[in-house]
Amino acid sequence: MDFLRPESWADALALKAERQDAVPIQGGTDIMVELNFDRGRPASLLDLNPCRELFQIEEAADGRLRIGSGVPYVRIIRKLGDKLPGLAQASRTVGSPQIRNRGTVGGNLGGASPAGDAHPALLAANAVIEVESSARGSRMIPIDDFYVWVKKNALEPDELIRAIWLEPAPGPQYFSKVGTRNAMVIAVCSFSVALDPRTRTAGTGIGSAGPTPLRAVEAQDFLAEYLPWDNPAPLGDKLLHDFGALVASAAKPIDDVRGTADYRKHALSVMARRTLTWAWNDFTAERRAA
Repeated sequence: MDFLRPESWADALALKAERQDAVPIQGGTDIMVELNFDRGRPASLLDLNPCRELFQIEEAADGRLRIGSGVPYVRIIRKLGDKLPGLAQASRTVGSPQIRNRGTVGGNLGGASPAGDAHPALLAANAVIEVESSARGSRMIPIDDFYVWVKKNALEPDELIRAIWLEPAPGPQYFSKVGTRNAMVIAVCSFSVALDPRTRTAGTGIGSAGPTPLRAVEAQDFLAEYLPWDNPAPLGDKLLHDFGALVASAAKPIDDVRGTADYRKHALSVMARRTLTWAWNDFTAERRAA
C-alpha cells in the first residue's frame, strides 16, 4: 500500500487525478479501523493533513459559513455551537475526546455511512458540499444529492471534498441519538430537526435507519402547515404524535446486531417528538423574550 503525501491542496488534487484509487485520510478515525480489522486495504492512502486550507472556518460575504473538510469536531463544538447548534450537538456525540480531536465532518461525508453522526444535522440544515478536481475545478452538491447508497457518495473518482457550506441557524436546532451507551458507540438511530421561523419551515434528518441518511419530507410538510407560528404556545399531543409517526414512516431500517427495524422506527418517533418539543420551547421562549 502506497502512502501519498502532497505538499498542498493543488498537489493533492493532482495526485488524486493520477491515482483515482487513492483513499483520502485526515483524522483516520474510520479508515484506520478498517485497516486494523483487515476489512479493507486500499492500494494507496492520500494524506490531506498538509493541506492547511482544509482546516479553516470562514464567513462568506452572504453570511454563510464555509467549514473546511479538515476541521475537527472539537473546533465545531467550541467555535460554532451558537451558529450551528444542531451540528455542534451531533459533534459532541462522536466517539471519545481523542476521536473528536481528530475526526472531521469531511471524513463523515467521505465515508457516507448511514450511521455517521453528522449526517442528520447536515440534512436538517440544508448543507451544501463543495468538492473539487484538478480537471474540472470545484462544484457544489446539495446535501440531498450527496448520498447515493450505503457508503457511496456523489463524488467523481478524481474529486475530493473541500468544504461544507451552511447558513447560520435562523432558529432552534436539535440532534438526538440512540445507542447502547453515551460514548464510543455507533448510533442505533439518530434524528435532527431545524426550525426556520423566517420561512415557517422545518428541516429534518434521519441517521442509521436506511441505506443512506434520509430526510422526512412528509414530516417537514406537516410542520410547515400545522406549526402554530403565530401562537407560540406548547404543542399539542396530537401534533407531536403525528409528526413522530411521519418521521418513523420515512425511515427504511433493517434488523441488525444493534437493533431491530421496529425498534428503530419506535425510537425515531420518540426522538422526533422530543427534539421538536425542545426546539419549539426555545422558539417560544425567544418570542416571549422579544
